[in-house]
Amino acid sequence: MNPRNPGLSKALSAFDMKHNFVLSYRYELPFGKMFGANRWSNGWVLTGVTRFTTGLPVTLIENDDNSLLGTNFTGPNENGVDLPNFTPGSLKITDPRRCPDPNADSCQPYFNNSLFTIEPLGQLGNAKRRFFHGPGINNWDMAALKDLRLTETKSLQFRFEFFNAFNHAQFNNPSGNILDTAVFGKVISARDPRIGQVAIKFLF
Repeated sequence: MNPRNPGLSKALSAFDMKHNFVLSYRYELPFGKMFGANRWSNGWVLTGVTRFTTGLPVTLIENDDNSLLGTNFTGPNENGVDLPNFTPGSLKITDPRRCPDPNADSCQPYFNNSLFTIEPLGQLGNAKRRFFHGPGINNWDMAALKDLRLTETKSLQFRFEFFNAFNHAQFNNPSGNILDTAVFGKVISARDPRIGQVAIKFLF
């Protein structure tokens, strides 16, 4: 995007994830051994998918046309190709859990937003589109299953399922739009909290 300095166009991909650990498991609970084998104690299973990942990159945006390139309706999400200027320094990444209310004056942004300024008129900003990551994920989806055999070929399966079982806060990326001064650099939303559901399946 910058013919005078093509290196500025080099950035992380939107879906870059440095670390992604996913564990799937299934464990047959030994209730039959503990309480005696019968139709009520047999057939209990614990399953789940546990995921620990680093966050996705923060996308920086300046959706004006200060560069005078006439590209304010192109680029990422039709926000244009303009970018803020970046002054090298420590990003001072913070933990969003320490800021339950992003509107509070005492709330620190996720990254040091004072390092970024609006590009001068007629110039394209020198910040890379994406060069650091947002908050990571610590998520446990778990289910307890119970198969109750009715006949030789038919059974009922009771399912108790929990998504984000331990109710960890899974934060979305902070705002990277420098023109939205109220929230620039702040985390203002999160993924779903713990969700539980109960279901019965008839297997035949």
